[in-house]
Formats: sequence, structure tokens, C-alpha cells
Amino acid sequence: MNVDFMRKVDYWVGVPLCFLSTYLLKQLHALQVPKKPKNVLLIELSEMGSTILCDPMMQKLKNEGCKLHFVIFRKNEPSLRLLNTVSKDNTFTIREDSLFTLAFDVLKFLVWCRKKKIDSVIDLELFSRVTALLTGFSGAVNRVGFHAFESEGLYRGDMLTHKVAYNPHMHIAKNFISLGNALLSNKKERPYSKKAVTDEEIKLKKAEISDEAKEGVIAKIKAAMPIYDGSQEIVIFNANASDLMPLRRWPREYYIELGRKLLEAYPNIIILLTGAPSEREGLDVIRQNLGERCVNFAGSTTFAELAPLYAVSRLMLTNDSGPAHFAAVTDLPTFVFFGPETPALYGSLGNFTPIYAHLACSPCVSAANHRKSACDDNQCVKVITPDFVYRMLKKELDS
Repeated sequence: MNVDFMRKVDYWVGVPLCFLSTYLLKQLHALQVPKKPKNVLLIELSEMGSTILCDPMMQKLKNEGCKLHFVIFRKNEPSLRLLNTVSKDNTFTIREDSLFTLAFDVLKFLVWCRKKKIDSVIDLELFSRVTALLTGFSGAVNRVGFHAFESEGLYRGDMLTHKVAYNPHMHIAKNFISLGNALLSNKKERPYSKKAVTDEEIKLKKAEISDEAKEGVIAKIKAAMPIYDGSQEIVIFNANASDLMPLRRWPREYYIELGRKLLEAYPNIIILLTGAPSEREGLDVIRQNLGERCVNFAGSTTFAELAPLYAVSRLMLTNDSGPAHFAAVTDLPTFVFFGPETPALYGSLGNFTPIYAHLACSPCVSAANHRKSACDDNQCVKVITPDFVYRMLKKELDS
């Protein structure tokens, strides 16, 4: 299902279901008594990067003795394996290829929750009615999530026991910590959570990467690029964002101009173009313009090989998308374009530098507009010139 269709289903089906479910569940939950969290389920279906951004909160819950579970769309499940904070056995995946499979898996999910004796659910989504319904019908005694209160937020019913005020001025990782704090709170609050979240609390742990895994990735690069002998420094261009947010994309011709400048100035670098298999054809335009020291690596690695790839590379330039957050589990210097969204709220938790023009219209997407902007000309990204980016990368490559 494409993104716009899912938004329509979420609105036209989700709103009436949330309305009806609110009153039904109030009757079913009337006799429930809050209890100390033990088996905790986190719900984040569509955002792969959020599985990394919420990890500090999950670590906090684990330190408090909670057993963690996760539900996510099947295609996004590999992102949970980067840090393996939640085991495969405690992960439930939902297919989204059709309404039938979605409905069928949701029914299986409700049974799975009872088998796992889920007592607490944290809904990490900001605007999905589907996750609100999954939370409400999970059977959990404690149900935590973001709530609009007096603001004009998206209607998601009233099925939460711990209603947290989403703070649009605070990094999303800190907002996730607030969800965890609400669950762990020993007193009722309106709204949760009346507790400061420090920078120290959102420090991200690093992935464990073996030498064997690194050697495997290097062997793949050598096979794809005959001139690579292992001594050159690898510069990654993640030159496309997902179809979810095409406004994030830096123009392809800019990557070509920047790539030429870098290859001319630094004889000992090679450029790897990364992306999904579906992006391979589009990336070939860049490769053809940059010559033999550039290789189209889209679709050449498994998800498990991303961290080893980042570990053997010199730096990465990327749109504001999943790889910016996946790289955070390593020490790779990562340069990230922002425009439709802001690094203040969605910046990586790793070794990253934001590239942001600060236009008056930027950021233009948020939880309030379902991340759907009216913009049809992403000047917020286009005004960032190849010369400007070259100077930023040069400082890193010369260090």
C-alpha cells in the first residue's frame, strides 16, 4: 500500500473506529487496576529510524527490570536487529501489502499479546490511529502514548491510561524518554511527564561489529569495484530518501558536482552510492558521471551489513532518512540534509553534522499535518549548494 492510501485509510477508517472503540473499551477496562510494568510492548510500525531513536528509552526500561516486546511492519523489522535490544522471539511483525493481510495480522497480534501476557503498552507513534487501536485492544492494563489535550492534534480516541504531552520543541528521543518516565511513574499526572530529560539520557549504545563482518563487506566492495584494494577511504553518498518524504531529496545533479570535486581533490577516496534495490537505476546516473572511482552499491548489502559498512567507511552524506540513524550505532561521521524537518527534533544520536538552510518555511512537516506538506518545490534543500557541502566535508577529510 502506498503512503497516501494508508493516510486515507488511517483517517476515514481510523477516526470512526477510534471514536467507537473509546466507549467500548471504557466498559471493558472499567475493572482494570494499574500494576507495575513487567511485560512491556512498544508499538512503532512505519519509522525505521525511530527504532534507533527509542533505544535509550528501551534501555531505561530494561534497567528497571521490564521485559521488552515490539510490534512493527514486517519490512521494517531488520532495523531492530542493529542493536538487538528486543529479541526476535518478542517481536511481532505486521504485513502492510494489502488491507486483508493487515487485518489478518492485527487479529493474530491481539492473540499474541495475550500469550505474551502484555501488561503495558507504549505507543511511540505521533499520528497513527492504527497504533492507537492496537494499544487500546492489546489487553494491557497500562497504556501509554501521546495525547493532544487542549491542542488541535489528530484525533486518536481516548484509550490511554498514561497520557503524555508531546513536546514539539524537544528532540523526539527525549519525548520517547518521557513516555518511559510516564510508565514508570508511581503517581498520577495530567499530563505526564513532569520530569526533565537530560542529554545524558539519550546517549545511544554502539553496535557490536566483528572483524569478520567488516571483512565480508570489504570483499563485496572489491568485487563491485576492481580498482578498490582496501587502502582507499570510502565516502558514502546515500543519495535518495524513501518515497515517504521525497521533499527530503538533495538534487541528483548536486551529488554529481560534489562527487567530481571530491574525487579531484582527494585521489585516495572512492564513492559508494547506497540505497534500496529499487533506487539502483536512478543512482546509475550519478555513477556514470563520476567514473570508475564511484560504484553503485544500492541493494548490494543486507541490512545486517550496514553497520559493518559504516564501520569501514570514512564518512557518509545522506538525506534525512533511516541511514542517518542506522549510522549512529557506529562512529561514522555523518552529514545529514534537513529542510522539511529540523535536526533539533529529528537529528541523529550519533556522530552527525546537520546541513540546514533555516528557511522561514522550514520545517514544514510535523505530527499536526500527518507529515504531508503542501510544498511542491523543496528550496529548503535545493539552496544548499555543492560548494557549501564540499567545504563541510573537506574539514572532515582534512582532519
